[in-house]
Amino acid sequence: MMTAANLLDFDHDALAAFCEQLGEKRFRATQLFRWIHQRGEADFSRMSDLARSLREKLATCAVVKALPVLSEHVSTDGTVKWLFDVGAGDAVETVFIPEDDRGTLCISSQAGCAVGCRFCSTGHQGFSRNLTTGEILAQLWYAEHGLRARLGSPGRVISNVVMMGMGEPLQNYAALLPALRAMLDDHGYGLSRRRVTVSTSGVVPMMDRLREDCPVALAVSLHAPDDALRDSLVPLNRKYPLTELLQACLRYLETAPRDFVTFEYCMLDGVNDSPQQAHELLRLLGDQGPVGAVPCKINLIPFNPFPASGLLRSPKTRVQAFAQVLIEGGLVTTVRKTRGDDIDAACGQLAGEVQDRTQVQRRLSRGSIPIRPLSPVAGAVGAPPGHP
Repeated sequence: MMTAANLLDFDHDALAAFCEQLGEKRFRATQLFRWIHQRGEADFSRMSDLARSLREKLATCAVVKALPVLSEHVSTDGTVKWLFDVGAGDAVETVFIPEDDRGTLCISSQAGCAVGCRFCSTGHQGFSRNLTTGEILAQLWYAEHGLRARLGSPGRVISNVVMMGMGEPLQNYAALLPALRAMLDDHGYGLSRRRVTVSTSGVVPMMDRLREDCPVALAVSLHAPDDALRDSLVPLNRKYPLTELLQACLRYLETAPRDFVTFEYCMLDGVNDSPQQAHELLRLLGDQGPVGAVPCKINLIPFNPFPASGLLRSPKTRVQAFAQVLIEGGLVTTVRKTRGDDIDAACGQLAGEVQDRTQVQRRLSRGSIPIRPLSPVAGAVGAPPGHP
């Protein structure tokens, strides 16, 4: 028996090709795409403007397959975290962050992550597999239409999507690209390229491909002002060091919808948060840097501690001092507000339930010594994520 196609796996062009195989014209695919993504409909019999013959065909060969929800947690600040079952013992997490002027959805691209950044609990859980396009889009499909029903909203709830959940998006490029195209499609979610952000730890060749195929806003996990420290914090830096990464950022900006790259910088107590390192970061990204000035914004992220990291959150006073050096040096700098701390939905906390089939934990412990803060605070390791 032929397996039914999950229509969430298709962008608009792929859905048109699928409909052509059924003997249907492209406008039928457009109607179908709208029903699925704009209206959140999964029942073909209720897609009233489709020909009955097409609805009958679809019922025999296609589905709109959502992901089973294992759990949902709502924070006191309104943040919502869902844990989705992706089968074979794996689960991924998705987070909705409501604000006065926007609703942002943080989407996962992999079950786990193979990059193994020292400060990220997802990376410490290991890597299982890439998500399919349908599994990526199902997170947006469920959140958008579920929240509309819950809030009684006829219009869009999610205005921004950030590919900042579990996984390295650019290491799952084949599935990511159609998902992005569906998010941007006017017959789908109609999101602006400026409001869809892909965050990467620095997969340089795929940054160049995204630049050509579907340039959206770009965020780069930087976290260090020099190669030696970044090698320890972000192992991918050993393959694509800072000069190569910054050159790729400049190339990306040639077609990007924004005229700057966002650099994410997780503030780690005694590791990367000194005034000297702030000045080194200024030099790295300024006129005297290895590639010249890189148009950018810096997003300083309070670290969310977890015991396996051996790291602590930088004190607020040190974060503010670090930010002041950057601001006085001419860099636009913000400190990210922590959201969803009480439900482990903040940056770096997404872990889900991942089967480590690539033994990332074993390789991490064998390959390097965990970084320890220079001035630990007694009893603070393993403190709640909201610990000051």
